This record gives sequence, structure tokens and C-alpha cells, in this order.
Amino acid sequence: MKNDIILSGVGGQGILSIAATIGLAAVSNDLFIKQSEVHGMSQRGGDVQSHLRLSDKPVSSDLIPFGKADLIISVEPMESLRYLPWLSDNGWLVTNSNPFINIPDYPPLDEILEEIKKIRNHIIIDADGIAKEAGSPRSGNIVILGAASPFIEMPFESLEKALKKLFGKKGNHVVEDNLNALHAGRECSAGIRI
Repeated sequence: MKNDIILSGVGGQGILSIAATIGLAAVSNDLFIKQSEVHGMSQRGGDVQSHLRLSDKPVSSDLIPFGKADLIISVEPMESLRYLPWLSDNGWLVTNSNPFINIPDYPPLDEILEEIKKIRNHIIIDADGIAKEAGSPRSGNIVILGAASPFIEMPFESLEKALKKLFGKKGNHVVEDNLNALHAGRECSAGIRI
């Protein structure tokens, strides 16, 4: 088993929560994990990315080579395009359709989405809207994680348990909101053949 995952977005969108959830789930499944440094966190709205490597065998490098990522999980559509050189031919791109416009010359959204649609294996969802419908408007990142979960090689229940552990100190209400968001995202990928 091997999963090479790139997480992308901008500061403040919850990339670290996605990474922490996957990491906790990996540890509970006795997997080896390496994670690269996350960049851009010091500035809210700055580029944030992380390489996350999971395996049932020891992992020697924390960086994913070009063309070898199995999955790009992106909370921001333009940021997903930045990491396409890392995506393998059979890899999946899962992204939010809602932009986080943090630069004055942000490209037209329809052009960004058209570029994403050129990727054979892609899922574009309105994670923010789905999070609101699920009763947790701040959990768009967890909706994206749920949509990407079929492409992460570990039981879905591991992600649920990881969320409970990660958010447990914040109270049952926060845990339930995030679990609802995870399940709502998972439904977006129902029926996709891997």
C-alpha cells in the first residue's frame, strides 16, 4: 500500500486539519507517514501546500516526485492547478469550486474550472455550500476530505475516528459538525469508479 497525497489551498482554509486527520488515521492503521513542511502558513491567505506520503513500508523521502502523486486534495481551485505537475497519469484531483480571491489579478473562475476539467480524474464540488447545508459552514475543508476519502487507501472509519480525536477537546457539537461534513463530502464521490 502506498498513497502519495498533495494538500493545497491558502492560509486559513484548514489544510493543517486535513493533514492532521489523515496523519492520525494513518497512525491508527500502523502505516508509515512522512509529511513535508507546509509553506505559507505565516500569512493568512498565502499559498499553503504539503506533501503527505503514506505506506505500509518505511518511507525514505517526504517529497513526492513529479508525476507520482496519487491524489491532490485542494480547498482552492487555482491552487490545485499549481500542483498538476506532481499528479500521476492515474491520479485524482479533488477540489473546491469556490475561489479564495487573495490577489488582484485572480484569473476568471470559469477558466480555472475549465483547466481542471481537462484532468481525466477530477472531482469539483461546492464544498462551502455543502458544508453550510450539512450545518457546519466552517467545515468546507472536511467536506473536501470526505470527497477525497475513496482515494485514500485506508478504511473510512479511520478518518471518522481521527476527526473525533482531533476535535474532541472542542466539544461534541464541533465533532458532530465535522463528521457531518465528512459524510456529506463522501456522498459527492459515491458511485465514482476508481
